[in-house]
Amino acid sequence: MNQDRVESLAQFHPFTRLNKLLEGIQPGGGNTPLLLSLGEPQFQPPAFALEAIANAKELWSKYPPTLGTMEFRTAAKAWLMRRYGVESAFIDADRMIAPVSGTREALFHIALSAVALGAPKGKGKVLMANPFYHTYAGAAVVAGGEPAFLPAGPETAFLPDPDAVPPALLREAAMVYLCSPANPQGSVASADFWQRWLALARQHDFLIAADECYAEIYTDLPPPGAIAAAQASGSSDNLLVFHSLSKRSSAPGMRSGFVAGDARYISRQAQLINYGGVAVPLPVLAASTLLWSDEAHVEENRARYQASFDLAQRALGPIFGNVKPGGGFFLWLDVGDGEQAAVELWRQAAIKVLPGGYMARVDADGRNPGAPYIRVALVYEPTQLAGALERMAAVLGSVMDSGDRMRISGRGR
Repeated sequence: MNQDRVESLAQFHPFTRLNKLLEGIQPGGGNTPLLLSLGEPQFQPPAFALEAIANAKELWSKYPPTLGTMEFRTAAKAWLMRRYGVESAFIDADRMIAPVSGTREALFHIALSAVALGAPKGKGKVLMANPFYHTYAGAAVVAGGEPAFLPAGPETAFLPDPDAVPPALLREAAMVYLCSPANPQGSVASADFWQRWLALARQHDFLIAADECYAEIYTDLPPPGAIAAAQASGSSDNLLVFHSLSKRSSAPGMRSGFVAGDARYISRQAQLINYGGVAVPLPVLAASTLLWSDEAHVEENRARYQASFDLAQRALGPIFGNVKPGGGFFLWLDVGDGEQAAVELWRQAAIKVLPGGYMARVDADGRNPGAPYIRVALVYEPTQLAGALERMAAVLGSVMDSGDRMRISGRGR
């Protein structure tokens, strides 16, 4: 990889930039630092999952199969059927489902396949919303493709409008990353949204990587799924859906999820794992099988997040209005200057948040659409968040001007 591509890769990592921004600034206010910058649930997974890992200890001595166990694939298929109303005949558990070591790794790897398949046909563009999850852009660069950023601001409900993508860009697309509920804004895609993107993917022959790792955390109704839209169309061609236990089951350390859809790409995914990837260990597969089969712990998780969003609404609603997203566990707050807000929240209140501009790139109008925002991850117990949200409100409220925009002078560096 040449130096230009190395530098391009580095610029997409938001936490490297955040560490540099806050370097040398002491967390203030006499408070214990609270890290709300990273989407890492801080709750324990269900005890039965940990017991399953312990009970399968003899399996640590075995290499795990690339496609996991039939029990795991069957549990993943059954969950897709329950959650999205998918019919059994639509999904072949042997050919259309594969376990993955967390969705981040799988989302990264799929770009290697899609760009390699598209390049001989002049299809090297990797489409993604702007703002975006940094792994998408990093994967595009490493795969030898070119990230192409699609507007996803308030005017499009924070989702990329399929009808607004230039035809020339669609013809050059190897794949598109689509996330619902969206990271960072929590927007929920409709069934119509998925159907329109599927039609474009098949017309122009590119892959949709549907990142649905936040699908089980929502405010009102369950978010529609891309796999249900595919069933309505009669085919899973040009679609892969990615689901994870990191958010659903508060088990990010297990590194367990699955990918389902187009059998051609599932086969490619398996080849990548065989050559240089990491198959999910058998004890983890045993626990994961149980987690995909249980809904009670998911409902408890969802109630916990709802309590946190109620706290956020009470603390921050007087400043920002409605702060509850449609799904996911992030607040996406328009503070006028996300970098300055991040500095002040760390310096005054010992709260670390992520500037929204670090998840976006300058658009055709020379504007970074994420720059006015901060992303706040509500990943702690509500009892831990209550005081932090009040501190946030005090800091942000003290510097909001009459136009409800952040006005911070200096960076406190």
